[in-house]
Amino acid sequence: MAPKTKADPKPKADKAKKAPAPKKADASKKETKDAKAPTKAVQKALKVQKKVVKGAHGTRVKKVRTSVKFYRPKTFRTPRNPKYPRKSTPKRNKMDAYTIIKNPLTTESAMKKIEDNNTLVFICD
Repeated sequence: MAPKTKADPKPKADKAKKAPAPKKADASKKETKDAKAPTKAVQKALKVQKKVVKGAHGTRVKKVRTSVKFYRPKTFRTPRNPKYPRKSTPKRNKMDAYTIIKNPLTTESAMKKIEDNNTLVFICD
């Protein structure tokens, strides 16, 4: 893509020297419009390339060593091997068929609803 940007200035120089016919001038205008878009894309691509090459985090900082001795890092991680279960029994699910509906509502408005609309009102969990 870089050679395209180098090729663009040459036709402009020819246009200034020879002064071509108007039809060719229109064609060159179209070329310049088309040429502007790729140059922006090329610039954007170059910026991205720079980021990829350098890395997202910029320059690296050298670690300052505070002790004279070097200890190898501890990399071994033993898998869990429990001697006994931490819970004696599994957790019981408290939501069953009997705990969803707790009790019927017995307020005056609920009683009126029962009489007028034949509708029962329950307290639910």
